[in-house]
Amino acid sequence: MSGLLAGLEDRIAGVRELYEDLHRNPELSFQEQRTAGVLAQRLRTAGYEVTGGVGGTGVVGVLRNGDGPGVLLRADMDALPVREVDQVPYRSTAVGVDADGNESPVMHACGHDAHMAALIGAAEQLAARRDAWSGTVLAVCQPAEEVGGGARAMIDDGFLDRFPAFDVALGQHIASAPSTHLYVRPGVFMAAADSLQVTVHGRGGHGAQPQATVDPIVIASSIVLRLQTVVAREISPEDVAVVTVAAVHAGGKENVIPTTAELKLNVRTFDPEVRETVLAAIGRIVRHEAAAAGAPREPDIEPINSFPLLVNDVDAARRVSDAFAGEFGEDVVHTPQAKAGSEDFGAFGTAAGVPSVFWNFGGFDPALYADPARPNAAVAAGKAPGNHSPEFVPTGLEPTLLRASSALVTAAALWLG
Repeated sequence: MSGLLAGLEDRIAGVRELYEDLHRNPELSFQEQRTAGVLAQRLRTAGYEVTGGVGGTGVVGVLRNGDGPGVLLRADMDALPVREVDQVPYRSTAVGVDADGNESPVMHACGHDAHMAALIGAAEQLAARRDAWSGTVLAVCQPAEEVGGGARAMIDDGFLDRFPAFDVALGQHIASAPSTHLYVRPGVFMAAADSLQVTVHGRGGHGAQPQATVDPIVIASSIVLRLQTVVAREISPEDVAVVTVAAVHAGGKENVIPTTAELKLNVRTFDPEVRETVLAAIGRIVRHEAAAAGAPREPDIEPINSFPLLVNDVDAARRVSDAFAGEFGEDVVHTPQAKAGSEDFGAFGTAAGVPSVFWNFGGFDPALYADPARPNAAVAAGKAPGNHSPEFVPTGLEPTLLRASSALVTAAALWLG
């Protein structure tokens, strides 16, 4: 590994410049045109065969270096509709228009800019040290992870037929955790997620004559409260599920009872049977609460997006964890609990029928975290920013980017001949 990693530290200043540019210029899901162009150019300059427009805005760089296994390295590109606080000189002031036509500020509030920068750092290092390995590297810049559609869009666009076969898929995600620390979990690592939109239909009218209406706001309120019983009363204490209603929209004037009310909700599960139980319970509760209130028609329940369960191959994840411990020290490598967050990265390995491994790397001041093995405690206590926060901007950038780039190279080396 010393030969393969030699010189990587010298290129991190350039990787940081790329990171700051990407952070300053975020783009929403499936709109990553500028981002894709920047990454494609860096990969071409490094010697990769580059294809753009895969699955919409995806970029794939292929580096062939003799006989040997194929390794897929993936980073996601999209940002979030979040207004960044003013805390760094390269903060985002970008504005975008979301899929619903709403204008909003845009920020890399989940650290995808760090993922992209680290991928380029690793890709450039592998290209520069072709004497130290053999095989094929696929550098995949994926759109639209935040909406759960990017990996599937690339696969549906013929990814497996258009590009060389690969023997393992590797990916990583920055976490609110101490910089330079790594978190690898064999088996189930991240939850499946299902987002739904529920439209409740009532009968509108004057607020002074509620008896002449069927109030969809009251029905929606009953649904929200009743949904809180699904996990508490229909799921075993031995299992885990999360049901969140995060958006409620209805009406526009204080004395007009509206015709409809809209709910947006999210479900997280770690077991396919639990998922089916929760989704069935949601459908039953939504329909029956509306029927009990005399709604003129059944509510509409429509999917918004869906993320698969992310499962790391057990043997491959252990190999990666052991390699990290050997290269960076056992004290910075941890086995975390399964996370309720979700990812669509696993779709690549599943589609190809090969192992995949996904891990987290820390990106913040170690002084914020009393226990590096349990970094979520600092987030829950308000001592450190969590993903999707307007304050989620990594600190100690160069050590963080060096560790993330080195981790990708170290993991890839386990397969590259």
